Amino acid sequence: METQNKSQKRNKIIYWIFTLWMALGMVSTAIVQLMKNKDELANFTNLGYPSYLMTIIGVWKILGVIAVLIPKFPLLKEWAYAGFFFVMSGALVSHIIVGDTAGRTLPALLLLVLVVISWYFRPADRKISMINH
Repeated sequence: METQNKSQKRNKIIYWIFTLWMALGMVSTAIVQLMKNKDELANFTNLGYPSYLMTIIGVWKILGVIAVLIPKFPLLKEWAYAGFFFVMSGALVSHIIVGDTAGRTLPALLLLVLVVISWYFRPADRKISMINH
């Protein structure tokens, strides 16, 4: 029993560290995208995407962070994690396809890893519970 409590406590600590790090990364990149920062605009252009996509993704990232951080709404959290996974895996693949340097590719990889770890270690009260009929 004591080791199970220690394991749960460890998992909760891991969850919050990685979730807050992920949230900070998503919000900071969303702000840069919403402000149409010239370096970020050049990045999007280099990847072949239109500039208006920065606004769409920036808004989605902020809404996703809110969904992940607020209590309850486990289905909404699953959708937010899925959205983060698709956006960051898409960014990673896009950087690889255009032959970007590791320095330009690693941020997308880091955020993708943070998303996966946060999702994996989320506490039971933040998961969808299966109901057997």
